[in-house]
Amino acid sequence: GGIERERERGRERMAESWEESAEASEGGEVEKVEAEGAGDVEVKEEVAAAENAGTDEAAATEGEGEKVKDEEKGKEAAGADEKGGDSGSSKGDELTKKERRELEAKVNEKKTAMDLDERPHLNIVFIGHVDAGKSTICGRILFSTGQVDARTIEKYEKEAKDKNRQSWFLAYIMDTNEEERAKGKTVECGRAVFSTEKKRYTILDAPGHKNYVPNMIMGAAQADVGILVVSARKGEFETGFDKGGQTREHAMLAKTLGVRQLVVLVNKMDDCQWAQERFEQIQKKILPFLKSLGFNPKTSIRFLPASGFTGEGIAKPVEDEKCKWNEAPHLLKMLDDLGSPGRKSNCGVRLPILDRYKDSGSTTVIGKLEAGTLEVGMQVVIMPMEKKAEVSGLQLWEQEATRAGPGENVAVALKGVGLEDLQPGFVLCSPGDLCKCVRAFDAQLVMMNLRSVFSAGYQAVLHLHTAVEEVKVRVILSQTDKKTKKVTKKPTFLQNGAIATVRLQVPHNICIELFSDYQQLGRFTLRDEGRTIAIGKVVDLPTLRKKPAQ
Repeated sequence: GGIERERERGRERMAESWEESAEASEGGEVEKVEAEGAGDVEVKEEVAAAENAGTDEAAATEGEGEKVKDEEKGKEAAGADEKGGDSGSSKGDELTKKERRELEAKVNEKKTAMDLDERPHLNIVFIGHVDAGKSTICGRILFSTGQVDARTIEKYEKEAKDKNRQSWFLAYIMDTNEEERAKGKTVECGRAVFSTEKKRYTILDAPGHKNYVPNMIMGAAQADVGILVVSARKGEFETGFDKGGQTREHAMLAKTLGVRQLVVLVNKMDDCQWAQERFEQIQKKILPFLKSLGFNPKTSIRFLPASGFTGEGIAKPVEDEKCKWNEAPHLLKMLDDLGSPGRKSNCGVRLPILDRYKDSGSTTVIGKLEAGTLEVGMQVVIMPMEKKAEVSGLQLWEQEATRAGPGENVAVALKGVGLEDLQPGFVLCSPGDLCKCVRAFDAQLVMMNLRSVFSAGYQAVLHLHTAVEEVKVRVILSQTDKKTKKVTKKPTFLQNGAIATVRLQVPHNICIELFSDYQQLGRFTLRDEGRTIAIGKVVDLPTLRKKPAQ
């Protein structure tokens, strides 16, 4: 009875579909035939379904028996697969497993390669006066080392040509936003990575305009090596090096912020036909100034002629016909030959936070690991808030890693803290070895570029590692005469060139260390009205360090 009822319903539906087909016959005979065929198929499927779903118990019993047989066959097939393919597994299944194993091996190999890469790592910052060609040189390095493909370069060439700035196309690799490309001036400190056979490098492209010196300071604070770029064009070098130019201030800030090796890259040498006279003129003028900053000309300063636009002297040697007098290697070889800076690895973690953000729901901070070693799963304390957290992930060069050593620019995913618990200038520390946190400290200052009297009550802006804070002079403790080394106790005021010990105060606790313990967390600059007025190092902490987090 059930089967007959289903057949009757099928006939009724087929009749309805014929009627609909007739009404839509204006659309053509093909549509009518397709509708009739669809109706027939639908009826047949429904009748077959009704027959297969009969209501008598015999049919149901037979269906259950078949189901049991199918299950037994499935178990037999699964057992054959588990035996490894000798009895029943197909060739296709074996290939799939093999491909899966190869894929997993590649992933593990990639992670292991990053974790076990023993090539030294260097952070290099490009500094100098505006329009010296820093971004173009950075772009040339990335293009020559294969970090940027030719198709992207062609796109940048077309974009620069449309803006009537054909020589800027390499700078577009580093200057990524429209404001920078339109004005031809770097605003933010650009960051990129490349590697050679001997070393791994992080490039920091600092802005050269005087309005963006705070951004330059943030970049130089992350660097081990400085590339001071000066222009060989007549007038351009003089503008940058004379009073008011940024060549002097950038070199001084780099030394203050911990740059130990300096390469003076004389750019745009192709504009003066690689003239030895012009190169030596620049060298003689800038060398005494760098010596006065504390750079050793024999071990810490190197001079190099180059052209960022053509790439000569950057990633390839200058042709002998053009520059017979030059004996220096090209920049990349020079960097490879530099000694690795000393790192503090067997000590507590010190990672000043440069920035923080949310990534896939986890709180992530970025910064340069100044000391110690970070590993996934280890506990850290965020100072000065004494907030505990767990390292849930590490990224080096945008690749996952399980370990990071000192000197690395690293992204650290943290568990147990939110963005509201973190600020630039905070420091990640080991639980058993916390950094010092104070509101007042004694520092040795060297005064420069003062326009008003520097005395008790003077206010300025403190740049200490990644922290930027307002600071006030509480008292001038002593002044040392440069020539006689005579010490004067508690002078009333200081003038340009003075060397003095001063007690400074900030509004709230900051993370700090003695210069003798951790140089990067114990050196700083003071700025006021857009100028650097003093450089200093921390010599004493009159208040006690806060107690470790329990």
